[in-house]
Amino acid sequence: MAEICAFAKTELGFDYLVDISSLDNYGEDPRFAIVYHLYGYRHLCYLRLKTEVSEEKSELPSVTGVWRAADWHEREIYDMMGIRFRGHPDLRRILMWEGYPYFPLRKDFPLAGKSSEMPEVAFTDPSPMAGGPFVTIAGGKDTISREPRIRIPETDSLETQGRLERRQDIKDAHGRAYGPGPIEPKD
Repeated sequence: MAEICAFAKTELGFDYLVDISSLDNYGEDPRFAIVYHLYGYRHLCYLRLKTEVSEEKSELPSVTGVWRAADWHEREIYDMMGIRFRGHPDLRRILMWEGYPYFPLRKDFPLAGKSSEMPEVAFTDPSPMAGGPFVTIAGGKDTISREPRIRIPETDSLETQGRLERRQDIKDAHGRAYGPGPIEPKD
């Protein structure tokens, strides 16, 4: 791939590396795809190069010799997906701490995360996902009504969970809810 990128830069004029992205095709072989997004300032055209790599190999040649900007892109892919780049000048984690044993953007990585044995590191326990940002409710008239953080399932009313809890506290303390949201009819 490095030779193809060098050819695209020198012979075809794609002198700018816009991005390198990775895809996890979990359950397929080859599992991973790497996509190089290139741009040529002289001819104002884009080029997308895609290559695939198996989970067993999980290694590609680095293109840092072609574009220095590839340094951080490749480090991020290594850190999040576990794909190594042969010949990279400084291939180490960029977002997760050194010694973290998992690759968080792989599709087999749970959304709540995994526990780790790293002392004195924040958030080493899985995060609770009930009502979290990745859990939506099926059905509803629009995307807002499916959002678990603001939907009251029994009524289909929209209200944030914090306001809902506050409203219940006020109702328990005063006998009726004066907080935000709909107020129950008076007797």
